[in-house]
Amino acid sequence: MTEATSSPDPGVSPDAVVPAHPTASPDLAPSAGPVPSAGPVPSAPAGPDPDDNRRQVLYWRLLARLFDPEEQAALEAASLAVVEDIGLPSALLDPGASVDSVVQRHPELAEEFDGLMAPEPDPDGARDRAAEVRRAALASKLLLNVFATGSGAVSAGQLARWQADAGWLERALGSSPGGPRGGRAAGAALTGGGLGAELGAVEADLVQRMHLREVLADPALAARLTPSMSLIEQLLRDKGNLSGVALANAKALIRRYVDEVAEVLRTQVEKATAGELDRSVPPKRVFRNLDLDRTIWKNLTNWSPEEERLYVDRLHYRHTVRRTTPQRLIVVVDQSGSMVDSMVNCTVLASIFAGLPKVDVHLIAYDTRAIDLTPWVRDPFDVLLRTNLGGGNDGPVAMAMARPKIAEPKNTVMVWISDFYEFDRSQPLFEGIEEVHRSGVRFIPVGSVTSSGRQEVNPWFRERFKALGTPVISGHIDKLVHELKTFLT
Repeated sequence: MTEATSSPDPGVSPDAVVPAHPTASPDLAPSAGPVPSAGPVPSAPAGPDPDDNRRQVLYWRLLARLFDPEEQAALEAASLAVVEDIGLPSALLDPGASVDSVVQRHPELAEEFDGLMAPEPDPDGARDRAAEVRRAALASKLLLNVFATGSGAVSAGQLARWQADAGWLERALGSSPGGPRGGRAAGAALTGGGLGAELGAVEADLVQRMHLREVLADPALAARLTPSMSLIEQLLRDKGNLSGVALANAKALIRRYVDEVAEVLRTQVEKATAGELDRSVPPKRVFRNLDLDRTIWKNLTNWSPEEERLYVDRLHYRHTVRRTTPQRLIVVVDQSGSMVDSMVNCTVLASIFAGLPKVDVHLIAYDTRAIDLTPWVRDPFDVLLRTNLGGGNDGPVAMAMARPKIAEPKNTVMVWISDFYEFDRSQPLFEGIEEVHRSGVRFIPVGSVTSSGRQEVNPWFRERFKALGTPVISGHIDKLVHELKTFLT
């Protein structure tokens, strides 16, 4: 093992970890005697780069901290020497210091954290090894704060600090805070994976370790909570056991989260395609609709070269009215335990589409029973408070409630959100879905999602939906927005 991977002694300088100017090994030294004149003297092999070894010291400390809570004195001392030598604050090595507190004391680091782990490649392909050491020190701080969460009870303040640190990690990856976790800033993705799934799992573990009822009963502590999908899941599961101040604080957190998700999804809906132009309706003859390019083109024959003037016989205007027909959207949501993310996102989405002209939205939630939530569809907050997460599911019961709502199949879209684990009811449910699809209804199956972002769909249903020509939608909620917007407008 080279000196780069050995544990350095406490108090040594970073240059002492590996010599900055290594000499050749004695075994490789030329033997005594005259040097032959036929060729050049062979040079000694280059030694390890000191910056490479500094970076390795930081990464060895990172691994040691992640897998062993006990502090390794030698690695701590060597890492401190490296950090101080490259001009970074020693607070980066303090496990109790949040990234926010480090940035507050050293604001110049904020810009370095942004995009830290997604650097632009050097145009000439050269490596800046000194810059790599600096990035390693900053990245180690982010990774340790986010993934070394310890064990035991978690306070509201600790959860808030973790969420802030996770936001910094997401910024370092080039995303917006909350993005990879499928959180509010990203529009609450229907599915996720990779690092986003792991972050969601860590956050869910922290929420479960927190004495949530005690926190909610204290307005000061509750105010420190930042709404997240994991937190909303716990609140919805436990709402039946809350009362008084605790229930009021829980409702306030759910309302905040729903409003933030709605703001993002509403923007996505507005940006989606909004139907074809209806050219049977004459355009309004107002200045903002004036088609200047077409007006000039159609009047070019009236150009007077002598006067250098264009005479306009007729003004042309743009068509702005889009063709829409009354459409019906039926959303059926499995409210069993794994469906929280889909329940929140699709409930909010249904409320947004309910606000569009000529769109009649119906919402049904089911477990072993089905409940028609259509009267509250415009207020997703009310809908969520009326759901009861957990228990089994009975898809045929929900289908029996949904089918009478189909008036004109060709103008109806049915979105069914579930993991489709129906067991002995699988065949009856699929037969009902197949009959609805063949009647002309646009059927869109959407897979279930856990709060960690992992999707689970019954393979039996997945294959049959594919054969039916209605594959299960997976990926970001943008896909569902696009499907619905294209069909409904």
